[in-house]
Amino acid sequence: MPLGTGEFEEAWPRIVRALASFTGSLDDAEEYAAEAVARAAAHERSGGRPIESYAAWCTSVAKRAWLDDARRRSVERRLAPDIVGALTRPEAEHAAMDTDLPPHGPDGLDGLDDRLALLFVACDEAISPASRMVLALRVVCGLTIPEIAGHLGVQETAAAARLTRAKRALAEARGSFHVPEPVERERRLPVVIACVAGMFTVAHRTVLDPADALADTGRQALSIADALVAVHPDDTEVRGLRAVIRLGLARRPGRVDDTGTGLALDEVDRSRWDRDLIRAGLDDATLAARGDGRFAIEAAIAGLHSSATSFERTDWPRIVALYGALEDRWPSPSVRVARLVATAQSLLVADPVRGDPGARAPADITSIGEALDVVERQLALLERDAPAYASRDASLALADLEWRTGRRGQAAARYRDLAEVMAAEPLRRFCLRRAGVTPP
Repeated sequence: MPLGTGEFEEAWPRIVRALASFTGSLDDAEEYAAEAVARAAAHERSGGRPIESYAAWCTSVAKRAWLDDARRRSVERRLAPDIVGALTRPEAEHAAMDTDLPPHGPDGLDGLDDRLALLFVACDEAISPASRMVLALRVVCGLTIPEIAGHLGVQETAAAARLTRAKRALAEARGSFHVPEPVERERRLPVVIACVAGMFTVAHRTVLDPADALADTGRQALSIADALVAVHPDDTEVRGLRAVIRLGLARRPGRVDDTGTGLALDEVDRSRWDRDLIRAGLDDATLAARGDGRFAIEAAIAGLHSSATSFERTDWPRIVALYGALEDRWPSPSVRVARLVATAQSLLVADPVRGDPGARAPADITSIGEALDVVERQLALLERDAPAYASRDASLALADLEWRTGRRGQAAARYRDLAEVMAAEPLRRFCLRRAGVTPP
C-alpha cells in the first residue's frame, strides 16, 4: 500500500540510523537510504507485493546495495584478501538480509529517539559549528540545500561545501558511526536545540499552509521537540523551544485566508487559533521562564503574542523589552529586525492619528514621529546590509510601515518588488494584494 501520512517521517530516521550503524558512515547511510526509498516507490508503482514495513524493507535493500558496492570496490581496488573475506562471510550476508531493526524512540535500547540520535551524531564537536548546523538540517531535519542556505544567510554553494566538509570531518574524526554517550550529548544539546529551531523557522517562513503531513515541517519539528522534552523535561531551553513551536503552530491557522493569501498580524482571525495548543505552549513557556536563555526569552515573546486578545491589546512595550534582552544573548540580524518591528508597532498603536486625537499632546506626537523615523532608518540599513533572510524581513517591515503611515504608493512599489522574491505562495499573494495586483 502507498506510504501513509506520517510513516515516512518515522521510517526515514530509523533507516538512516540502522544503516549508519551497519556501514559506519553517516554519509553512506543517507545515500543508500535515499536509494532504497526510491526502490520502494518503484516497487509499488510496478505492482509488487505490498510492503508491510517500509523501515525494515528499505533497510534490508540498502544493506544489500551497500554490500554489493563494497564487494565491487574491493575487487576493483584489489584489497587484501581478509577484507574481501570479511565482506563475504556468511554472518555479513545474514546481517544484510536481517530486517529486524533495533528498538527506537523512548523505549529504544539507549532510550533515544532515532532522530535525536542522528542529531547528536551530526552535532559532533569535531565539526565546525556552521558545518554542524548544515549537516543536521540536511541529514536529520530533511531541509534542502536552498532552504538551509536561506536560513543561514549564505550562498547555496557555501552550504553544499559545508555539508561535504562536515561529512568528511566526521568520518576522519570518529572513523565509524556511533551515538555519543549521555555526557557528550549534554555538551551537544545547545546545537541540537538550535537545529530543531532552525527547522521550525524555515517551516514558519515558507510553509504557512502545508498541503499534507509530509510537507508539514513545522509538525515534524514539534515531534522532535517532544522527543527532546522526554529526555530533558526540566531543561528550560528545551521547554522554551517546544513552547515556541507549539505557540507558532497554534497561531498558524490564522495566517492565511480562504483564498490562500497571507494575512498581516492586525488582520488575523484569532478565533481560528488552536486554544488547546496555546495552553500547552504557555505551560512550557511558564517552565522555561525559570531560565534566561535564548529560547526562554523567545517563549515569553510567543506567549505574549498568543495571549493577546487583539493586535491593539498586545503588550508591545513588553515585547520590545524582551527582544532587547534576546538581542543581548543572541545578536542575530533577524532579532534586530523583530525588535524594530515591535518598536514600530508599539509607536503606531499609541499614535493619535490611529486612535483618539485628543489622547496625546502635540509634543508627544512629534516624539512618536521622530521615533518612527529612527526605526525606519535602522530598517533601511538592515535592508541594505543584512543577510538575505533578514534583509527581506526588513523590506517587509518597511513596506508595512509605509502602508500604515499613509504612504500607500511607496508601499505598493516595495510590495511589488517583494512579490518577485517571495518563495512562499501565501506571502507572494499578500504582497501582490497590497501592491494592488490581482494574483493569477
